[in-house]
Amino acid sequence: MEINIELIATLLLIAVIVVMAMRRLKIPYTVGLMLTGIILAISPFPSDDIVITKDLIFTIFLPPLIYEAAIYIKWEELRRDLPVILTFATVGVLLVAGITAAGMHYLAEWGWQSAILFGILIAATDPVSVIATFKEAGVHGRLRLLVEAESLFNDSTAAVAFSIALAFAMNGSVTAFGAMQSLVSSVTGGILCGLLVAGGVLLLAGRTGDHLVEITLTTVAAYGSFLLAEHFHVSGVLSPLVAGLMTGNVGSLGSFTDKGRDAVVSFWEYIAFVVNSLIFMLIGIRGAYQDFTNLIVPITIAIVTVLIGRALAIYPLSALFSRSVLKVSVGHQHVLFWGGLRGALALALALGLPPEILEREAIIAVAFGVVGFSIFVQGLTMVQLLRKLKEIP
Repeated sequence: MEINIELIATLLLIAVIVVMAMRRLKIPYTVGLMLTGIILAISPFPSDDIVITKDLIFTIFLPPLIYEAAIYIKWEELRRDLPVILTFATVGVLLVAGITAAGMHYLAEWGWQSAILFGILIAATDPVSVIATFKEAGVHGRLRLLVEAESLFNDSTAAVAFSIALAFAMNGSVTAFGAMQSLVSSVTGGILCGLLVAGGVLLLAGRTGDHLVEITLTTVAAYGSFLLAEHFHVSGVLSPLVAGLMTGNVGSLGSFTDKGRDAVVSFWEYIAFVVNSLIFMLIGIRGAYQDFTNLIVPITIAIVTVLIGRALAIYPLSALFSRSVLKVSVGHQHVLFWGGLRGALALALALGLPPEILEREAIIAVAFGVVGFSIFVQGLTMVQLLRKLKEIP
């Protein structure tokens, strides 16, 4: 079954009911939505032939979510903590990827090709899961900036590293110099695409007082930056992040009218809610149809190695800043570690693996297993951890 308007309307109606119930029960609605998806899959609901593809998640869902999160990040605050965030988003991601890949190779006995691809795709914390959880918990201040900004930036690292690893896996001709060149060009190109599209949007926004046109321009910024970057084969994850930062910080949407600013904020809050609702329900539906037979051990190994990798990425790297004004408190480190949720990006990359990749189906199933643990276990206990650390009342 293709994703059509009838299905979307039905899922949104179900999502509204679930979210209302979860908020009464004080349970993260992302958990309730994924659980609902699983229930729909085992019920008479016609879900067995719903097709969830990489393009659906990567092209339709991710750009607006990344853009929406970025427009709220204040540049002055980001610039102050940028060294910490970039360290987590680069060295940290590569550490998690390396430790996970080694675990899957030596403990799960996967080939290096499959182990490395899985390690990279599962390494990045997912902005969809992280941002939804932190918004609902009411986290503010530096902690929210660190967690959300890191999840946004490390997606770019993982996506670029994954494309390099996949190219090597497919033809084996990628050299160290070629990989570095690809990384630099992808990141630089993604930034330029985001700046170019956002600059055009802000220029046009300054010439209109129509709030509907202004909303439309931000939609163009989100999808236009992503599509332009993808057209030139550069970072399609980084470009809407840059576009969101630029449109959200140039005079704090200063090119927009007062009515336009309010309308833009309301519009993007709604879009984020709709997309989050669909993503988590579809993940639940698709996950229920995964064949986990004989994969309990690899899934357990993956979960343990991902958590070990995340711990080694957060605590030692945070120590690098312990004697500076950028010091990350121990409480914040605990939240960064346990709040490293996995979600839509990992599944999009896994579903996009070509059929020629050995153990492709196992990689997809194990990715669903790790995401399920992340959402149900980490997601359900995140609020309690935040309360215990006195980050929220």
